[in-house]
Amino acid sequence: MSNSLLKQYKEKLKLLDKFNKHYYQNQKPIVSDKEYDELKSEILKIEKNYNFTNLKSPSVKVGYKPSKKFEKFRHRVKMLSLSNAFNEEDLINFQKKNINFLALDKNYEFEYSAEPKIDGISASLNYKNGKLIKGLSRGDGEEGEDITENLKTIKDIPLSISHSDFPDEIDIRGEVFIETNDFKKIEKDFANPRNAASGSLRQKNPKKTELIPLKFIAYTFGFNSNLKEKKQSDFIKNLDKWGFKISDLNKTIKGINNLVNYHSNIEKKRFTLNYDIDGIVYKVNDFSLQKRLGFMATAPRWAIAHKFSANYSVTKIINIDIQVGRTGALTPVAKVKPVNIGGVMVSNATLHNEDEINRKDIRIGDTVKIERAGDVIPHVISVDKKLRTSKSQKYIFPNNCPSCGSKTIKEYNSTTKKIDAVRRCSNEGFGCEKISIEKLKHFVSKDALNIEGLGKKVVEKFWDLKFIKFPDDIFNLNFKKISELDGWGPLSVENLKNSINKSKKLKLDKFIYSLGIRHIGQENAKLISEFLKDYSNFINLKDKHKIEELSNIDGIGETQINSLKAFFENKTNLMVTKSLGRILTFEKNVIKKNKGVFSNKILMFTGKLSNISRAEAKSIVENNGGKIVSNVSKKLDYLVIGEKPTSRKIKIANDLKIKILNQKDFEKISKLGQ
Repeated sequence: MSNSLLKQYKEKLKLLDKFNKHYYQNQKPIVSDKEYDELKSEILKIEKNYNFTNLKSPSVKVGYKPSKKFEKFRHRVKMLSLSNAFNEEDLINFQKKNINFLALDKNYEFEYSAEPKIDGISASLNYKNGKLIKGLSRGDGEEGEDITENLKTIKDIPLSISHSDFPDEIDIRGEVFIETNDFKKIEKDFANPRNAASGSLRQKNPKKTELIPLKFIAYTFGFNSNLKEKKQSDFIKNLDKWGFKISDLNKTIKGINNLVNYHSNIEKKRFTLNYDIDGIVYKVNDFSLQKRLGFMATAPRWAIAHKFSANYSVTKIINIDIQVGRTGALTPVAKVKPVNIGGVMVSNATLHNEDEINRKDIRIGDTVKIERAGDVIPHVISVDKKLRTSKSQKYIFPNNCPSCGSKTIKEYNSTTKKIDAVRRCSNEGFGCEKISIEKLKHFVSKDALNIEGLGKKVVEKFWDLKFIKFPDDIFNLNFKKISELDGWGPLSVENLKNSINKSKKLKLDKFIYSLGIRHIGQENAKLISEFLKDYSNFINLKDKHKIEELSNIDGIGETQINSLKAFFENKTNLMVTKSLGRILTFEKNVIKKNKGVFSNKILMFTGKLSNISRAEAKSIVENNGGKIVSNVSKKLDYLVIGEKPTSRKIKIANDLKIKILNQKDFEKISKLGQ
């Protein structure tokens, strides 16, 4: 393989990218279709003959990213992702959590709407007075791109609906996909059906989209004005009546055993279907129960995606390496002889932790069974000890961090009362190179600052080149030096610069999450930001007494507070946080106030409530404009007492002349807000 051939290949890709920009973004083609097709054919031929691959190849990329040409709009109701289940135990836990949340009898069985999880591109269609007004992509879940004109080319999407029971205004949501038979006709131009659907929807010219045989299946709704249906299954029937395509695999099911059986039956026939599915989605069928269950930070409580079984293969462990994560966790990774699992070449598989290696007696040189389920990282599930040779080596887990040499430790878990299985680097903050790199990756990730163009590989490269060491270095990058790097043209440099500048304005909860503080995920970051309200209060947590005030947040416990203490005790962490505070602009923390009977009221619960869980009671208060705290103080408006309340809390409330409600009083007031 000569360097000149590789150079020629890259030059052809660069030229194709230029043609794409002029055609798709500038709407001014600079070559004929014949010349364009010939160039594309030459690239594909080189790739086939010499096994070249590139992200800009026409085999994986269509058109030219038109993000600046698509206006973005906020979804009126977020388009959240789904939690995943991989086995019966996961489904049992999912149902158990919901039963506990709703304080139902432990033997209660939900009725579920079971629907195939189509592997396509999500879209949301806004209808007003029966007319399709706007169509958005999922985007980041909070805002999506306006792809209305492209969506209008899909014949499965009604442009107008005249049924009298169709809501005055509603966002119909569904999946855009390409059927298997249709994909075969165009597969030379795309990597897979999902990429074909995605690329087609993001064409600048709707006439190009119209040439691709896209399909649309509707399955849910976002915002709605006067929806009358009481169940998801009834809503799906109406979707069919209103003119939308629905899946013929939809089914209403009760009982975990029946869900598992249905999942097994569909999995057996999945490859006979004319479209790709990667699992079954189960939704609590009753809309009133969905409303009570509500949402977590990134997913609804009332739905889960049951993924299909993993793909397996057998291979050999060549070596075992240690990866150091952003929280210092040492994860052993098996370097295996490359093997194809479900169409993906796998050369690494996680071994989880030291205890897992010892329990399964995994050794270097062993023949092992590798499992890959959906997007989950491949992992070793068993060793074939019959094939073990005398050359196999037992793996000794390091007592020192392979990155910085610091002592590794296993912490005592006060919740489980056991020593953690995970061994960690004891180096705090940015003292360990590998931890620092992972912290930087987390800082720029989608759920944090969302800096496009700073992917994991780019972060690693910029670290090696000493362009960045701390998060604040990202905002002082030398773009002239970057433009001199291979693969960084003027456009990609300009896009990175714009993305970094755009990320400077953000919400406080995103910032807190971006710091990668252990035990502070998206939910906790949101709770803390709502309590603190602004950056100045957050940076003041360097004062230990200020941190203790967080114990008054319902949902923040000793583990999170101790983690924050450790974070702010580290001088480097404090320096980085202060530096970022001078660079970034924080959006005013506008808490969406739900008007209701508890507006601007602060409540606290003590004792066991009957027929309702503490979590649901908290949800009722918040949905009615109130706030829940964990400690009694003079700011408290109501102390709600259940069975066997804490007498000390009642005494303090009486001393402070705080109004005390029993559960009947609380429910009576709550009903006024319904």
